Amino acid sequence: MKRNRRKIHDSILKGLIYASTTVTIGILVVIMGFVLYKGLPGININFLTRMWDNETTIVDINRNPVTGENSEENYVESLGITIALEDENIIIKDIEKDSPVEDGLNIKEVPYELKEKDIIAKADKVTFRDITVEEAVAALNEGTGTIRLKVTRPGGGIVPMVISTLYIILLTLLIAAPVGICAAIYLNEYAKPGKVLNIIRFAIQNLAGIPSIIYGLFGMLVFVQNLKMQYSILAGGLTLSIMLLPTIISTTEETLKEVPNVYRQGSMGLGATKLQTISKIILPSALPGILVAIILSIGRIVGESAALIWTAGTVAQIPSSLVGSEAGAATLTTKMYWLIKESADLEAATSIAVVLLALVILLNMVSKLITRRFLRSRTGK
Repeated sequence: MKRNRRKIHDSILKGLIYASTTVTIGILVVIMGFVLYKGLPGININFLTRMWDNETTIVDINRNPVTGENSEENYVESLGITIALEDENIIIKDIEKDSPVEDGLNIKEVPYELKEKDIIAKADKVTFRDITVEEAVAALNEGTGTIRLKVTRPGGGIVPMVISTLYIILLTLLIAAPVGICAAIYLNEYAKPGKVLNIIRFAIQNLAGIPSIIYGLFGMLVFVQNLKMQYSILAGGLTLSIMLLPTIISTTEETLKEVPNVYRQGSMGLGATKLQTISKIILPSALPGILVAIILSIGRIVGESAALIWTAGTVAQIPSSLVGSEAGAATLTTKMYWLIKESADLEAATSIAVVLLALVILLNMVSKLITRRFLRSRTGK
C-alpha cells in the first residue's frame, strides 16, 4: 500500500516537472516565434547598414565619361550610373566600375561615395522635381567638368543605435568593472566581519533590488541637470554603472570566495605580500568567473531602456562627444520603446527586437563557453 502511494506521489511530481518544463519551453517558443515572425521580414541589408534618418548631402563630382557595354536606356555616360524613377524620385539604380561618383567630395571636401538607391534631388541648378527620367539623364550629361549634386540617402537603418549601444557598453564597463571588482576584493580579502560589513552587504543587496527607472530618475536629476551633462552617453554610462555595481560586486565576491584558501596561505608562506597574493594568485584564479559577471552585465546594458531614456535620450544619431547636444543617443532598446510609444511602428520595433534577441543569445553562448572552460581548468579535465 505504501509502495503504491509512493509510486503515485512520484508520478505526480514527475508529471508536474514535465508540465512545468513544457510550459516554460512553450512560452519561450511562442515569444521567439512571434518576434521572429513579425520582425524577420523587416531585416535586410539596408536595415542593418543605413542610418536611421535620411541624410542629405551636397556632392561635387568631376565628370569622367564611362564608356562600356552598358546599353540601358537610362544610362548616364558622364557619371557611369543608371538612374530610375521610384516613388517620384530619381534614384541611382546601378553604378559602373570606376564611376566618378565613387570619388565625390562633399562641401567640406571630405570624400563621399554615392551608392545605389541614393536619391538625386538636384544637379547644378536643375531641381529633379516632377521630372522624367529622360530629362534627368539629359541634365546630368549636360556640360563638362565638375557637377554639383544634391543627394539624399534614405534612412531606416539601425547603424546609429548599434554604435550608440556599443558606446554605452564600453563606457559603462570602463567605469563599473574596475570599481565593482575592487569593491569585491575589499569585501572578501580586507574587510573584517562585523556590523560595518553587514551594513555594506545589506546596502548592496538593496541596490540590486531598486527598479531601473529610479536609477534613471537619479541620473536625470544628478548627471543631466545638476552636473549639466544634458542627455548624453556619459550621463547614461554613469547611471548604468551605478545600476550594475551590485551585480558585479556580488558575483565577483562569490567568485573570489571559491578560490581555495590554500592558494592564499601558500603565497603568503613564500613571502608574498597581501597585494601580491591578490594580484598574482587570487585574481588570475577568479578571472573566468569575473568575465562571466562582466558578460552578464553586458546583457543587462543591452536590454536596459528606462534608465537610458531619461539620461541618454532617444535621438537616433551617432554621438560625436561624451557630453553636450551632440552626445545624446538612442540605443536599440530605447529606440524600440520610442517606436512603439510615439509612432506605433510595430514592424520596425519587432525587427530591432530580433537584433536584440540575437545579441542576448550570443552573450549567453559566450557566458556558457567561459563557464565551461573555467570548470575544466578547475577540475583539470
